[in-house]
Amino acid sequence: MAALLPAEWIKNWEKGGKSEFVQLCRALSENKNHDVGFRDIQQALYELAYHVVRGNLKHDQASNVLGDVIEFREDMPSILADVFCILDIETSCLEEKNKRDHFTQLVLACLYLVSDTVLKERLDPETLESLGLIKQSQQFNQKSVKIKTKLFYKQQKFNLLREENEGYAKLIAELGQDLSGNITSDLILENIKSLIGCFNLDPNRVLDIILEVYECRPEYDDFFVPLIESYMYMCEPQTLCHILGFKFKFYQDPSGETPSSLYRVAAVLLQHNLIDLEDLYVHLLPGDNAITEEHKREIVEAKQIVRKLTMVVLSSEKTEEKEKEKEKEEEKTEKPPDNQKLGLLEALLKIGDWHHAQSIMDQMPPFYSTSHKPIAIALCRLVHVTIEPLYRRVGVPKGAKGSPISSLPNKRAPKQAESFEELRKEVFNMLCYLGPHLSHDPILFAKVVRLGKAFMKEFQSDGSKQEDKEKMETLFSCLLSITDQVLLPSLSLMDCNACMSEELWGMFKTFPYQYRYRLYGQWKNETYNSHPLLVKVKAQTIDRAKYIMKRLTKENVKPSGRQIGKLSHSNPTILFDYILSQIQKYDNLITPVVDSLKYLTSLNYDVLAYCIIEALANPEKERMKHDDTTISSWLQSLASFCGAVFRKYPIELAGLLQYVANQLKAGKSFDLLILKEVVQKMAGIEITEEMTMEQLEAMTGGEQLKAEGGYFGQIRNTKKSSQRLKDALLDHDLALPLCLLMAQQRNGVVFQEGGEKHLKLVGKLYDQCHDTLVQFGGFLASNLSTEDYIKRVPSIDVLCNEFHTPHDAAFFLSRPMYAHHISSKYDELKKAEKGNKQQHKVHKYITSCELVMAPVHEAVISLHLPKVWDDISPQFYATFWSLTMYDLAVPHSSYDREVNKLKVQMKAIDDNQEMPPNKKKKEKERCTALQDKLLEEEKKQLEHVQRVLQRLKLEKDNWLLAKSTKNETITKFLQLCIFPRCIFSAIDAVYCAHFVELVHQQKTPNFSTLLCYDRVFSDIIYTVASCTENEASRYGRFLCCMLETVTRWHSDRVIYEKECGNYPGFLTILRATGFDGGNKADQLDYENFRHVVHKWHYKLTKASVHCLETGEYTHIRNILIVLTKILPWYPKVLNLGQALERRVHKICQEEKEKRPDLYALAMGYSGQLKSRKPFMIPENEFHHKDPPARNAVPATVQNGPGGAGMPTSLTINTVRLEEGTTEETDKLKEKSQGVVKVINKTVNATPKVTTSNGNSTSNSKIIKEKDDKEKSGKEKDKEKKDKTPAATPEMKALGKDGKDKPKEERANKDEKAREIKEKTPKSDKEKEKVKKEEKASKEEKSKTVVTIIESKSTAEKEREKEPSRERDLAKEMKSKENAKGGEKVPVAGSLKSPVPRSETSESEREQKRRKVDTHSSPSHSSTVKDNLNELKDSSAKHYINHTTPTLSKSKEREVEKKDLDKSRERSREREKKDEKDRKDRKRDHSNSDREVPQDSTKRRKEENGTTGSSKHSKSESPSDSPRLNEKEKEKNKSKSSGKEKGDSIKAEKMEKSSSGSKKESRHDKEKAEKKEKRDSTGGKEEKKHHKSSDKHR
Repeated sequence: MAALLPAEWIKNWEKGGKSEFVQLCRALSENKNHDVGFRDIQQALYELAYHVVRGNLKHDQASNVLGDVIEFREDMPSILADVFCILDIETSCLEEKNKRDHFTQLVLACLYLVSDTVLKERLDPETLESLGLIKQSQQFNQKSVKIKTKLFYKQQKFNLLREENEGYAKLIAELGQDLSGNITSDLILENIKSLIGCFNLDPNRVLDIILEVYECRPEYDDFFVPLIESYMYMCEPQTLCHILGFKFKFYQDPSGETPSSLYRVAAVLLQHNLIDLEDLYVHLLPGDNAITEEHKREIVEAKQIVRKLTMVVLSSEKTEEKEKEKEKEEEKTEKPPDNQKLGLLEALLKIGDWHHAQSIMDQMPPFYSTSHKPIAIALCRLVHVTIEPLYRRVGVPKGAKGSPISSLPNKRAPKQAESFEELRKEVFNMLCYLGPHLSHDPILFAKVVRLGKAFMKEFQSDGSKQEDKEKMETLFSCLLSITDQVLLPSLSLMDCNACMSEELWGMFKTFPYQYRYRLYGQWKNETYNSHPLLVKVKAQTIDRAKYIMKRLTKENVKPSGRQIGKLSHSNPTILFDYILSQIQKYDNLITPVVDSLKYLTSLNYDVLAYCIIEALANPEKERMKHDDTTISSWLQSLASFCGAVFRKYPIELAGLLQYVANQLKAGKSFDLLILKEVVQKMAGIEITEEMTMEQLEAMTGGEQLKAEGGYFGQIRNTKKSSQRLKDALLDHDLALPLCLLMAQQRNGVVFQEGGEKHLKLVGKLYDQCHDTLVQFGGFLASNLSTEDYIKRVPSIDVLCNEFHTPHDAAFFLSRPMYAHHISSKYDELKKAEKGNKQQHKVHKYITSCELVMAPVHEAVISLHLPKVWDDISPQFYATFWSLTMYDLAVPHSSYDREVNKLKVQMKAIDDNQEMPPNKKKKEKERCTALQDKLLEEEKKQLEHVQRVLQRLKLEKDNWLLAKSTKNETITKFLQLCIFPRCIFSAIDAVYCAHFVELVHQQKTPNFSTLLCYDRVFSDIIYTVASCTENEASRYGRFLCCMLETVTRWHSDRVIYEKECGNYPGFLTILRATGFDGGNKADQLDYENFRHVVHKWHYKLTKASVHCLETGEYTHIRNILIVLTKILPWYPKVLNLGQALERRVHKICQEEKEKRPDLYALAMGYSGQLKSRKPFMIPENEFHHKDPPARNAVPATVQNGPGGAGMPTSLTINTVRLEEGTTEETDKLKEKSQGVVKVINKTVNATPKVTTSNGNSTSNSKIIKEKDDKEKSGKEKDKEKKDKTPAATPEMKALGKDGKDKPKEERANKDEKAREIKEKTPKSDKEKEKVKKEEKASKEEKSKTVVTIIESKSTAEKEREKEPSRERDLAKEMKSKENAKGGEKVPVAGSLKSPVPRSETSESEREQKRRKVDTHSSPSHSSTVKDNLNELKDSSAKHYINHTTPTLSKSKEREVEKKDLDKSRERSREREKKDEKDRKDRKRDHSNSDREVPQDSTKRRKEENGTTGSSKHSKSESPSDSPRLNEKEKEKNKSKSSGKEKGDSIKAEKMEKSSSGSKKESRHDKEKAEKKEKRDSTGGKEEKKHHKSSDKHR
């Protein structure tokens, strides 16, 4: 070994040697090779010291240099001590004394460099003594020996079996050797056996040592496990388990902590089945009971925390802080003891022994083990490893790399999943044990979800075998279970992880919504109670939600929205449940909440949809308010929220729509409110009754016009949302079912739901159902493509007959289909032939209509009974129901209005200086584009309307078949077309009115416009009373449009002549078809038309007053709605307006406290009515009241009914009518007992008179009416005298509030009568005629009026001389109301304006009578008698309708006896004479007039048909019922009983005086006889009519 220290250095030590040495030491200490540097330094120091020992260098020089070198290394003192130790041994052996001294001096000099303790360890005791470090070397030696003996050699009772320590030392050496070579466990086992035998070792202790070494060397599993396994063949099986148990016991004191290495060894041994888990489990702490107790305690604690959170605490902050401190102290004190079972479980999971891990978990409460984070993480790790290959194959998203996970080195670990089936067998089970604690590993959560997504993709692709399908089904149900038990609870425990939520939605959106909603339901209602952690989370979420909702306003929507978003990522169900509960209470939260939901994930939106449905279906909530008349506000708020939220956010609608459908199936219509709101908000289709006429007009145009002018709000940006709604409906096949369910439910509301409910609510629900149907149908019509629509909507007969859809709804659904069909056919035909002429186009259009509508015409036949089609043709029916306002008229004014608005907008844009130019440009472009669209649309509609009108022109001749009378035709038209449709929607109401006008303008054959209008206006009571609120509004619109047309015609003679003059709809008389007289039919002239319009106004007033007086909620509400709607055109006449005003004022007073909604309506109408007052006109301006001038008489006689040009049979009819009415009194007396029957009969019998002439405004009727009025007028006077309140119409109609008003009215009317009388000058001739008439009328009246009338009084004379319209009106009302409403419904076709025309009627009457006496028309003799009898009968009954007898019983009997005898005799004579005459005539004219009898029989048939059909044409007022009349009769009897005798005497006197006064009286009596006879035979027939009309109605 070469010297490091050259001799030169020592020689020149001071000059350079010292520094060289220091440099050498520095170089050596900096050497990177640790070992080499160490040895070299040792050598260098040794050489330096050796030079000192030899005396070459002084010890102080050495100590100085060593002082410099000592800092170079930390271990330098130790190296120096080693050097001294070696020199000590060397010098002690040397003989030279000086060398030893030099060494001692060096050590002494260096004592400050090396510590005493190190030197005491290393140097010899004697040297230490010489150095002075110890006192005596001998004592030191003894002490050290003792300590060594005690430490290393003394045994404490261990050596019982005479083991030798050397054996154990050798054993440890054997086990601790390097095992990397080819040393096997068998070889070592042989050595161990030898050691045990040689050294007498305890085998159990050997096993213990083997386990200890294994614990320290865990990486050698492959060596130790076989070794222990082989070793165990030599031991008892239990030994290993006991040894491990003792090891575990050792650590079970409270402060002990079991090392993880021991757990691992135990786990490996368990995995290799070297020990049984049951055997080891008993050695582990804590016991299972303790674990269960702990689990229960956790749940209780969680509940307490919840209670604290949900309690309303009003304490100060200090107390809260104190509580927090207490909780912290508790946590400190309760440090949980070591749980060995969980430690072992963790170890098992780490090495992948799932089987044993599962067994341990099963021993514990559910999710207890995994609630400890290390175990949850270990299990997650195991799942990661198990799913790795499958996840790499199918789960990794595109572009993601991810970090691959290596498999466990352990072969006994669970097999890695390669397929979904393997995934189900192993992994799903592991996940179930994890439960909500998958939240600890978000990455694994994402992997599981992605695998779920991949599986769903495979599951939804078809083409697999049956077996595979079954497997897939099983897998799918397992996936749903995992989602329910693991994924959703884990999401709840994650901290607001939006990505996880979106990832989960990726899988969820592949599930059908039924499954999704079931999962949400479980999550919301079950999961949160299953685990203490979740219980806490739920409480915290609610607490946080309360905090946010308290502070949510419109101003802080964004920050609050973000907080809601964060909270919703983990616990959406709990949050939304709370938010919805708040919305149901406070509807002003809806807007801010909807705006704040923009930070939600897709999954959260879906959960929100579920929560909404759950809230709607809440069985504990009442859907009605306590008053039972309105829908609860919570339901309205939820519906409103629904609409807003579904429109704004992309939430799936299928569940909600299906819910509504299910509710409808169950016959519940409340939830239609939701559908209504959703369609309104998403599609922008509003349904409201409050539309203005301008809006309505705009709604009859194209789509663009509707959007611009038809709706209240400007509907923008509904394209996407309406597309979403459409897709949801089509994908789930809900479009048609919803329509059909709504259509069926409308009637269900009334008959199923409505049983116990308040009428107001039933009406509201009916309206809601109907409106939603109209709105939904409108949505489908405008959003579905033609193919979609046609594919889904069946034909009309299927809809009505199979699905039992009401006809109006069925046509409403089919209408767009027909329009689509026709337009597509039309386009096809246009493409086929390129003819551009208008004619060609029209022809093609008509062809396409025929092609499309022909099957419809066939289909509609099955909708009604065959006899319906005798009156109207299926084609007419289908045409009416298939057209819309869009087809009939172009709303030019609406188009102009919208275009002008756009022009104004553009001007405003130009004038706006602040708007940036590019925005200006955009806005202007938008306006221009809109304008062009509107103009284009208008042009398109104009062409379309022209085509439709051409088509109708061609069709019209086949519309109404002349198989029965016009009256019957009108009945069917109103009943099957107009009335059902006019209350369907506001536009349909307008359409109906327009259609009637159109049919009139087209000069449709067999259509009587007059009759139609008359029937519409004549009695509206029943129609109004049977409407719901919205229907009343639509009916009002219909009447308003009808009145508008009538008012237009009424306003100007020129318009009337132009639009009605020569139109067949205004014929007043129908002739026998074969009559060869002048074929020009009698048109209603302008003045008569004005009378008729006045009559209609009067009828409307009468109906309105009646409804207002009933006291019925529905009647009053509906008539007020109708009156408000028709206000522009009615009332026009001042006195009618005043009558209405008084009634409405009365309603205002009565209902103020009782029914505030009626009060509000009445007040509203009253105010509007007052504002219209200046526009009302007196009656004489509305129509001419005074009789026509003298020169007009002949004309009237000629042209009027019964004039010269009139067919004789008809003339006789009209004459007979007069005579019947004038002779009525005989009949009255004879029949006073049976009056009730007669009155009932009249209701149905009357039409016989009138319809035989078609529409007769004949003078005969006018006279009859005048007579009625005069009679009733006199009865009135008598009633005034007797002061009998029962006679007032109010008493009869209502029975209350009736006494004051008639007096006012009468007074008003009398004053007016006088005014009018003073104004109207009369010619002498007229006065004479009036006088004559007076006499006649007096005689007639004398028979019916009981008390003597003081006819001499001047007021009476004036009244009789100059009959004013005003007075007559009052009388007519009286007489009709005396008959308890009398003729509430006008006789079909009896267009009587109650205008007396005394002169003409007098002269005509005489003419007609002469004709009757001489039988001047032989050609028609064969029909005379039939007509006579029929007319007498019917007119008698008709007449009785207006006069209620007030005769007492005694007088009635006397009168009857006398008159019966007389009348019988006369009737016999008369009949004989008639028969004789008839035979003579037959003989005379049989050859000359062969054809005529055929005509007459036709005529008779027509009349008979009319009488038969007329049972439909008249509906009775409530007061016509027999019961009421009997009551009234009894009243009258009781009132007149006091004056019986005097009355009867006076009546007899009057009879005598009047019997001889004129020829008429003879006729009267004869007729009365015949009537009596006729009545006795005809009573049954009449009853039939009566029943059938009731039934029909």
